[in-house]
Amino acid sequence: MSATARRMGKLTGIKVVALTQFLPGPLMSVMIADQGADVIKVEPPAGDAARTQAPFANYGGEEHSVWFANLNRGKRSVALDLKSEDGKAALRDLIAEADVFVEGFRPGVMKRLGFDYEAVRAIKPNIVYCSISAFGQEGELAHHPAHDMAVQALAGFLSVNDGPDGAPVVPGVASSDMAAGLTALSAVLMALLGRERTGEGAYIDTAMFDSLLPWCAHTAGSAIIGGASPMSARQRSLGGAGFYQVYETADGQHVVLGGRELKFAQNLLTALGRTDLLALAEAQAGEQGELILFLRETFATKSRAEWVEWFSDKDVAFSPVLDFREALDEPHVAERGLWVEAEGGGKHIAPAIRFAGEDWTPGAVPHLGESET
Repeated sequence: MSATARRMGKLTGIKVVALTQFLPGPLMSVMIADQGADVIKVEPPAGDAARTQAPFANYGGEEHSVWFANLNRGKRSVALDLKSEDGKAALRDLIAEADVFVEGFRPGVMKRLGFDYEAVRAIKPNIVYCSISAFGQEGELAHHPAHDMAVQALAGFLSVNDGPDGAPVVPGVASSDMAAGLTALSAVLMALLGRERTGEGAYIDTAMFDSLLPWCAHTAGSAIIGGASPMSARQRSLGGAGFYQVYETADGQHVVLGGRELKFAQNLLTALGRTDLLALAEAQAGEQGELILFLRETFATKSRAEWVEWFSDKDVAFSPVLDFREALDEPHVAERGLWVEAEGGGKHIAPAIRFAGEDWTPGAVPHLGESET
């Protein structure tokens, strides 16, 4: 299927003009494209920087960045120089037929280019316009440059992304990027539903910081009500509890206990002959040191594979810590159809949103500027 072929889905008939690169905007718009929307990716003449990010694989007979392919499949690409009059005129033509306009520039850039919300609404009065930035369009930090880790740092999340020594480490997930993409998706879909009733468009100011902050509700309760910040070693979900903890095995691998419910503690400690430690499993986080020490010493007696086998008949929230190669090769991934091969052999991670009774196939990866405006 060519990149310009339209695919049927829940959002067929919706046209999106997207001026976004890297992660948040492309994540949001690929989820829309996966459901059949016509997403026009407007790129600078040099292309989205993600196009150049290794590794590369064959998608549809051409080499593409795996990152770019997974976040831009099923879209159309138009290359425009928005500093030129021709480029601006072409973008105005695209806007005139669009339902949604998404931009990921730093605040103020779209106004300087002549495509802020008021200008775009003058072209298409019922447009749903979504801006995605690090800290929002207004406020003291609005113009502060930041990618994901800086946002996590300023939002407090990096303080509890710490190692045993208490020092924060580089996070393994670009959480604020992902949170912004999901928040923008939700907001745009809400606005489209509202437009069906009122006929009016909307302006959406999506910030990575704002999008991530609610994700701390279950861990930062004391800080939310004006008290002290959580400390990982004294927080049940961050390392202060024996049954929500990472343990090293005899072969230098790792496993986790990932469920704090008493039933899981009863099942495991009974099987290990240490029901005397049950009271500690119910103790406050940070006061379970003896239990954690026992479990640490116990898990160090067998290899990861031996523990996987040992836990196979026990009702305990236990998992081995897998790397991505191991995780993608797990039978569960194949059973759920989560790792999909494209024509040419390149792989896609399937969308998490799929509907019963409907087949999903990945859209083609667009070449830079291949679509006519």
